[in-house]
Order: sequence, then structure tokens, then C-alpha cells
Amino acid sequence: MRKAAPTGFATALRAIPQGTSWGHFHNRRYTATRSDFNVGKSIKLVAEALDRTDYISLNFYDLENGPQLAPCEMPHDKVIAFVMNYQPEPPE
Repeated sequence: MRKAAPTGFATALRAIPQGTSWGHFHNRRYTATRSDFNVGKSIKLVAEALDRTDYISLNFYDLENGPQLAPCEMPHDKVIAFVMNYQPEPPE
């Protein structure tokens, strides 16, 4: 189900590097893959804790009537917390 994305969500999502990267959330290390489509108007993010205890999957749509968030079979609050607090590691 799509819902309006909170303020700052799009900025935080776009701060996650395109392609596959690594970072930290809640004292765990994750691999995250961000894919952009439609000239950045649609974004897919999939992330998994390296210890395999957590998984994040979402689609984001930057629509004329406002940004929409569509988590993939998980609560909106879970994906919002991840995106807003994920800390990507600097590229090597």
C-alpha cells in the first residue's frame, strides 16, 4: 500500500549511494542496493543485515501529487526508520 512519504525521506533515500553499498543501522552492518528508474522519479531500495537478521525492501515514487512510499510487505515505519537513520560507509 502506498502512503505519502514523510518530510526529508526523499533526501535521505537519495543520500544512499546508487548501486550496491554497505553501511550501518542500529549497530548492524547492511548491504544496500539502490536502483533509480524514470530519471530518478522511481527508486527501489533493498537492504539486508549481513548477519541475515533483517531485511528492507521498498519502492519510492516522486509523483506530481507528492512523494509516495510503497514498502514491500513490511510496515511503513520500519522502512522509514531505516532510510532516515542508515549511515552509508564511505566508498573504498
